[in-house]
Formats: sequence, structure tokens, C-alpha cells
Amino acid sequence: MSAVTSDLQQLRTASRGEAAAFFADVAPETLVAAVRQTSDEDLLALMARDEVRPAAVEGILARLHEYAVPERLAELRGVVRFDLERRGDLLERHGLAFDGGGMRLLSGMPATEPTDVVLRTSLLRFVRIVSGERNAGLEYLGGTLDIDGDALLALGVGGLFRVPGSDEVAVDPRALDPVDVATVLGEVSQAHLKKVMASGFRPIVLDEIFRRLPDYLNPSKAACVDLTIGFRLLGNPAGEVERYVVRVAGGVASVEAGDEGGHGEDRDATVTCEAHDYLLLATGHLNPVKGVLKGQLKVRGDKAKALRLSSVIDIPQPR
Repeated sequence: MSAVTSDLQQLRTASRGEAAAFFADVAPETLVAAVRQTSDEDLLALMARDEVRPAAVEGILARLHEYAVPERLAELRGVVRFDLERRGDLLERHGLAFDGGGMRLLSGMPATEPTDVVLRTSLLRFVRIVSGERNAGLEYLGGTLDIDGDALLALGVGGLFRVPGSDEVAVDPRALDPVDVATVLGEVSQAHLKKVMASGFRPIVLDEIFRRLPDYLNPSKAACVDLTIGFRLLGNPAGEVERYVVRVAGGVASVEAGDEGGHGEDRDATVTCEAHDYLLLATGHLNPVKGVLKGQLKVRGDKAKALRLSSVIDIPQPR
């Protein structure tokens, strides 16, 4: 057993007072390292102790600024409530009030207290997010983190945490690799995905997926392909239509946001769909032919070229 892991193991027999003292005094780097070296099973066993769990959650939240990248913390303003559960049962409910660099713990925050956003997740995922092991953006997409309210504020909290011993962000919720997105979307309900894509997280998801799309072009399949496909994405709560143009030529792909080319005279085809359906299409969870037949994808122009775009983009699928 390593020295950092033994720091957590002493909590197995700690009293409530001893647990509170531990989380008040332990160095953030030491605690993060210990959490990362502790299995889910052992963490759950520790958190099951009524003497440890409240002290751990309050201690972590009260000292969150010590785990945070200062520049990220300075961007946050608002009240965030954390509803932490185990197997659907509420275990802890606390809040944090951020004021652009400072923060205040709202211990035992009642459900009736006004908030800007409420985060619901398991106690274990909360600990893993705080330790920089899980991406809050992916957890939100995958339905293991539920957000009601200001999603950008919630994900701003998820992007606070630094690599132990440095000032670097451990995990940026705004950095979404299409492969990771494809993995978490495997079992997500359409209702949840619609909710995510109606939140403030929507433009981040779309911009990241489109920006990284050229990285997954299959050069051999695309060697003789020359096509330009426009996308019109519906469902924005503001009523706006997001537009992107994907070009493939000479074995290279490029993406431009907006409506380059005016009315589309230079396009081979334009695909119109809901943003959540595009996300499924781009990550291999919606077959383009079935999408067209079911009316999820409406194609104006050369349907064959529109369908061919999906055949030259290879985002690895989880097994």
C-alpha cells in the first residue's frame, strides 16, 4: 500500500471528528493522488460510513478553491447545488456560491433554496470528477450527470480542477473527442440527448464535433472523393439554425461554420436535421440511409453524395 493510499485507509475507523479534521488538513495534491489510487469498491466502502461521507463532501466543497485553476475559478458566478446519490437515493445535498474568484459553502442546502443550476450524480462520480479522472461534459452527454439550469456554469465547475502539483486543468469538459462522445452515446435515451442539446452546452458539442471531424477522414476512401455538403441544424431554443459546411477533396476534409457560399450554389447537397440526430449520425449511432427513410435527415440536392460523406468518415466505435 502506498503512502498516499494509506492516508485514506485511516478513515476506515475514524470518528466523525477525526474525519472532519482529516479533510480540513490534508493537502489537495495528497488527497487527489490517494483518490486516484483507490478502487471504486474501496471508495464506496469509505463513503458508506456516516462518519466519513458528510465530512468528505463538505471538506472537498469547502476547499474546492484549493483544487482549482485560479483563472477558471475567477470566471464563475452563481449558485450551484450538488445532489449526490447512491443507487437513486439522496445522500448529500450542498451548495456553493461563486462570486468571480471567491466561493462560499452552503452546507445542507435545502431543495427550496434558489439556485442557478442543480447537479445530480452519484457520490462516486462526484469524487472522480473532482479528482480530475472524469470529464463532466462526457458524463452529462452520457446521462450519468444530470444538470438542471445553467449548464455552462455547471460545466465550468467541472473544468476547475488542476493536475496535482501544477496549475494545468486536469480535464476540460469542453474538450470532446468524437470517439469518446461515440462511446458515451451508446445507451443514451433520445429524451436525454434532446435535453442536452437544448442546453447551453449545445454550441460547444457541435463546434467540437465538427472541428474534429477532419481528423477521422479515411484518406484511402476519400482519395477520389470530391464533395461539399452543407448542414442545417434545427432545434436551437433561440430559434436559430446552425450552419456548417464540410468539404472533402484530394483526400483532405475541411469544415467551416456559418453559411459560406451564400444560398448553397456551390454545394452538392444540404442536410437538414435536428442537432441531436446529427450528433448520432456523426458518431455512428444513426445510419444515414435509415435516417433519410425515417425523415430524420432531409436532403436537398445530390443524395448519393450526401450519403457518401458518412462512408469516408471513420470514427472508431466502442466494442
